[in-house]
Amino acid sequence: MTVSPARRAAYEVVRRVFEEEAYADRALRSATERLDERERAFARQLAYGTVQRVRTLDHAIDTLGRRPVRKLDAPVKAALRLGAYQLGYLDVAHHAAVNESVELVRAAKLERAVAFTNAVMRRLSEGIRALLDSLPDGPLKESYPDWIHDVWVRDFGGPVAIALMRAQNEPQETVVRLVRGAVDGEATEIPGAYRVQRVDGRALAAGRIWPQSRGSQLAALAVGSRDGERVLDSCAAPGGKASMLRGEVVAVDLNEARVRELQENVRLLGATNVRVVHADATELPPDLRDFDRALVDAPCSGLGVLARRPDLRWRARPLPELQLALLVEAADRVKPGGAIVYSVCTLNADENEAVVDALGLEIDATLADEWPQFRHPKRPEFLLTLPHVHRTSGFFIARLRV
Repeated sequence: MTVSPARRAAYEVVRRVFEEEAYADRALRSATERLDERERAFARQLAYGTVQRVRTLDHAIDTLGRRPVRKLDAPVKAALRLGAYQLGYLDVAHHAAVNESVELVRAAKLERAVAFTNAVMRRLSEGIRALLDSLPDGPLKESYPDWIHDVWVRDFGGPVAIALMRAQNEPQETVVRLVRGAVDGEATEIPGAYRVQRVDGRALAAGRIWPQSRGSQLAALAVGSRDGERVLDSCAAPGGKASMLRGEVVAVDLNEARVRELQENVRLLGATNVRVVHADATELPPDLRDFDRALVDAPCSGLGVLARRPDLRWRARPLPELQLALLVEAADRVKPGGAIVYSVCTLNADENEAVVDALGLEIDATLADEWPQFRHPKRPEFLLTLPHVHRTSGFFIARLRV
């Protein structure tokens, strides 16, 4: 029996993510470049779902397979995880999931493990749904590290923590920003943001649209930049927010590859007002100062974008020290009376409210008056988009006065 191209590609992605620490999106791109659109979509669903649900899948394999996952050969582990995901979460023919998982092990030249894989897959076929249904609500059932669940319980309470975990296990809406022309989509409450069925590849290649969540677009709009102002974007790549800003924009990034990506995207989107600078935003060059406004869209744990980055939950870590350093440097480069917008795509008070409080600048509470539907539930002077409420990525946004 042969293995379908989609399953083979998904298997490659799962192995690369967990054996090589590859990013799921990049591994998927290389694994599916020769597949047609339908196969590519199925491979994405299989790979992303398996990576996302791996904690729960491993529990099922441990329980029903009667051998610890950690002791299995890597090819066997990946095949069982992929098969278990299909049996537990997708409406697929059980025999296809079982047989093709076995064939993946055989193709890896592990003939001695073929019978074991077949036996475990058959046990999973018979028992995984009941096992999953029996799990209590929590990080094991929803497949999250305990620390993320604990942070959300602390910050939002138990019911909201469960709702956040569930929401970020589901596909989010597809939203694009209209750069110029027209788009076939549904207008949203964010000006220029349209909900679409799929991203139009030709419009994207022509720079007429840009895939960007409503939460991300909201962060750029919160800056409120105007023509004639000088604006700093401290951590600008890949450029979606920088290209939304008005005035004379200096877009900074540290990573050389990301700087090249930023330059290309700024050019593609026709943002002729944006100048790209390769620099460390915690130690900016001396000449970069006297800005009217700054956007500090800082690196973070990314707990608000776990739905679209399935591997991030397994590698995420909070970065409050870096975030505070970036804000301190931006505050030194903005004129007295100017404004700084601090945004992070995470849902973690240690990286959100606590960082702003540690900085000690005046908080501009009028931001929440401009966007009352996104008002932070506990700190109404801030904005907080919540995946389970607003159906977009989770962003914390604060506007501060220097």
